[in-house]
Amino acid sequence: MNVINSLSHRLKSAQTRLSALLAKKWKRGFYLYLAGIFTVLITADALVLHLATDMKQAAFDMMVRYRIVVPKPDPDIVIVDINEASLAAMAKDYGRWPWPRQVLGEFVEQIEKQQPKAVVFDILFSDPDVYNPDSDAYFDAAIAATSNTFFSMLRLDPADDTLSQIKPAMIPGVVALSDEAQRDATVAMVLPHFKALLEGGRLGLHNIYPDIDGIVRQYPVYRDDYGWKIPSLPLRIAQQLKFPQPEAQRVLLNWRGQPFTYRSVSFSDVFADLTSKNKQRPPDEFTGKIVIIGSTAPSLFDIKPTPISRMHPGVEILATAIDNFKHGDYLRFPDARIAYLLLTLSIVWATAWGFYRSVGQDKFDKLFGASQFILLAVSYASINFTTTYINLTGPVTLGLAYFTLARLYAFATSGALEKNTVRTSQEHSGELHGVLMLIRLGGQADALSEGAREKIRRGLEKTGSVTKSVEILDGRQKGIWNLFENTLAISWLRPAGDEDGRLRIVRDINAIAQALEPLLQKHAATADNDADWFVHEGLITGGEQARDSWRALFAEALLRWKETGKGKS
Repeated sequence: MNVINSLSHRLKSAQTRLSALLAKKWKRGFYLYLAGIFTVLITADALVLHLATDMKQAAFDMMVRYRIVVPKPDPDIVIVDINEASLAAMAKDYGRWPWPRQVLGEFVEQIEKQQPKAVVFDILFSDPDVYNPDSDAYFDAAIAATSNTFFSMLRLDPADDTLSQIKPAMIPGVVALSDEAQRDATVAMVLPHFKALLEGGRLGLHNIYPDIDGIVRQYPVYRDDYGWKIPSLPLRIAQQLKFPQPEAQRVLLNWRGQPFTYRSVSFSDVFADLTSKNKQRPPDEFTGKIVIIGSTAPSLFDIKPTPISRMHPGVEILATAIDNFKHGDYLRFPDARIAYLLLTLSIVWATAWGFYRSVGQDKFDKLFGASQFILLAVSYASINFTTTYINLTGPVTLGLAYFTLARLYAFATSGALEKNTVRTSQEHSGELHGVLMLIRLGGQADALSEGAREKIRRGLEKTGSVTKSVEILDGRQKGIWNLFENTLAISWLRPAGDEDGRLRIVRDINAIAQALEPLLQKHAATADNDADWFVHEGLITGGEQARDSWRALFAEALLRWKETGKGKS
């Protein structure tokens, strides 16, 4: 036990020495130095490093996953799902996937009778079926008879562009963004094999590009390759159906909820009914609908991680993008780096100034906490009630990081930086003169809240012109000190024989006596807020004996006050 106590004493002593060393070296300037370091790091990150990106993405994921207002999926978007059940049901007659193209051709022929608004294939028809040329011909003819079918094409790695013979101008739907578009450039693309699909021109990229952490949050509107605008499949649909077209090159998806939110029907069930003589399904089931043919079957590997789910079917992501384009409610995310930078720096420097000026801890902590909560609330509200995502996570997190370091420094050096009469007397040698003013709050003082007591204390601290300490015994002390609850102790210190200093202190005492009643009336909970006060002065021995001298002066003041029978009021 003695070893533990000795070790504890040494650690506490070392901590005290370290705190004193830090306080002596940096004092309150530490808060400004730290703000300067944060300024350099924040500016470098905003303009070059972008290390806060992951933090912002994680905050977006959480907000969109747990938001209150979730837009409903468009009921006119229907997914015809090549799911595991369809793969199993169709395997008996058509074998494993991919099925002969005649199956899809017959599906298109039958569904067109219901006059859907669009039939979108989230399937890449890149190669001929060499074993079923007649089946391919049937599919090609079925598509040639339509004007509302849309097909995918795939953009390969740009590193392979020099190996390609496809020029952007050769691709249907691709247009030059300016006169500076490179006419001889080639792009590595996988285009549909079928003539009807190319001649129809209703082609779009179905590439999905995840963020650096592998999560799909955005959808490309188009690619700018060598000055050519290569549209995505949702953009091509928007162009054809006269939907609003985003001006941005990519948009933040406004998710409609968990996977399988959109109305979905099994391909095998629909195909069986469409090709049956005795139809059981409604004859107008797909009339006026955007029908997307794709797969949610895990075995076909079209699964992507998103903020909503780690297993989000690609066809549902496509449906979300089409839905967003149709309603124009994709999420805008202004790239306001300078504005975010200025906001972050404002938070850091405002916090630094509060610490530097030693604003009241409770009040300052509450103010800082409220400001950060408001900023997060703004971000959360923006994603719930608007289509513009205001990402304030970076400013909030960096501001909190600064606040945490500053508060740790303040806690470590609070004793060493605190300037009061006792500490001041310890720093001087010889005889000093101490003045002690005791104020006892009478009446219904117990009704005063802790906050009201602190406001009264700060008000008295600001009264007068001479440096002083103002402390309050609030009843939380144990033993004999509990007898002095609701008592304010104000102390001054001056060199012995300094008569001018004594006169200034006297003027301060008179100013405090006049300010006391208005402060009580302003902050007290009841009208019964009378107070007694008493002033006592005496010699203080500086240095190591300062604490004992102040204890003796306090005891003398209490005895003299009792002898008078009452205080001054």
